[in-house]
Amino acid sequence: MAAARWPLSSNLHPSGFDEIMPKTLATATVDRLLHHAHIVVTDGDSYRLAQATAGKGVTALN
Repeated sequence: MAAARWPLSSNLHPSGFDEIMPKTLATATVDRLLHHAHIVVTDGDSYRLAQATAGKGVTALN
């Protein structure tokens, strides 16, 4: 059987999932998402935020 590969990203730390759902559901969700997961933590400035605040590539909605 082939392993399923689902790339996921979130700005919310897994410990904060109980802020958006009941604690028991949050615990079960985090458990299933992180079991056998490879976690990549990135740090640094956001390129999209830097471009947006510099006015590059952003157009006003009219």
